[in-house]
Amino acid sequence: QVQLVESGGGLVQAGGSLRLSCAFSGRPFGWYAMGWFRQAPGKEREFVATITGNGGSTVYADSVKGRFTISRDNGKNTVNLQMNSLKPEDTAVYYCAARFSGKSDFGSWGRGTQVTVSS
Repeated sequence: QVQLVESGGGLVQAGGSLRLSCAFSGRPFGWYAMGWFRQAPGKEREFVATITGNGGSTVYADSVKGRFTISRDNGKNTVNLQMNSLKPEDTAVYYCAARFSGKSDFGSWGRGTQVTVSS
């Protein structure tokens, strides 16, 4: 059973930075692509970024491209999201998710961490 625990959220002023981390356990980490998603109040959950199991490929939502960077450390079983130039519209609960190789859906999710960007 995969378990995901996010950390690193908080309150930051617009233009600032935060680094989110997600600790993965329960299965071989390299078998899973990892993703970050977010959900703002009153809105549906949306895709932010994803990274392949070996870290060789990444994809970003247009809204965060050039500001956010997803990375992973397969030795430490962690995936990170470096968020720079934060905007108030980045305010949301951020979720870490895992997708088993060959599957189309992210089947495992963390509980989320709150990110609040003040103007």
